[in-house]
Amino acid sequence: MVEEMIRTERMALPEAIAALGVIVLSDKSLEDVLGCLAEVTKQAVDGAFDVSITMHERRPATAASTSDFARTIDDFQYDAGAGPCLTALEERRTIVVDDQEVDPRWPEYGARAAAAGLRSSLSVPLLVEDRHVAALNIYGVERDAFGPHSVQAAEDLSVYAAVTLNNADLYFSATSLADQMTTAMQTRSVIEQAKGVIMGGRRCNAEEAFAVLVKVSQTSHRKLRDVAQSIIDEIDTPRR
Repeated sequence: MVEEMIRTERMALPEAIAALGVIVLSDKSLEDVLGCLAEVTKQAVDGAFDVSITMHERRPATAASTSDFARTIDDFQYDAGAGPCLTALEERRTIVVDDQEVDPRWPEYGARAAAAGLRSSLSVPLLVEDRHVAALNIYGVERDAFGPHSVQAAEDLSVYAAVTLNNADLYFSATSLADQMTTAMQTRSVIEQAKGVIMGGRRCNAEEAFAVLVKVSQTSHRKLRDVAQSIIDEIDTPRR
């Protein structure tokens, strides 16, 4: 289990990659998977104090973090509409901040982040099938926390993190689709059963029975499936 591989001390890159490789999607929610990615990154990148993952669909949002500190720093960026993680997403490249107190970029965000105690940051885009859908946000409370070794480790890890994220996206999308198909099949089954009840009671054909269902649905302002289910429930209820 990946939780057993995540420790409080630093984790070497090969160990971090191995930890990502043992995430079992069927045992976790998407939030759990993202949380594991954040935790592994925190242990694998020297200088990391806190880590978050920004997902960008219609608008950026923090999908996972290792503490509230990272979420707060993320919110500063979202409020300002600018910051290192948003730049990493937009430009598809790694963004390093060595000293947040003197960095002239993103002044509104920078002032608030520095006041909150942030000193360094490392933002790496996660590219999934050539689409920039997320970013790893690695935050430090020391100046110059992320040297070349940390940057390289974060970029190497991001490749494997993107694969894990892509697998999770495909898995949960497929699961959602399967759920929708199951619901559709169940709805069809209920409607067919109700049609059979109407055909037997009125001695009509399938088209006429379906027309009855539609009419009741329209006049009662209920969904067709609910009307069909009520007919079946009435038949199943023992008569007094």
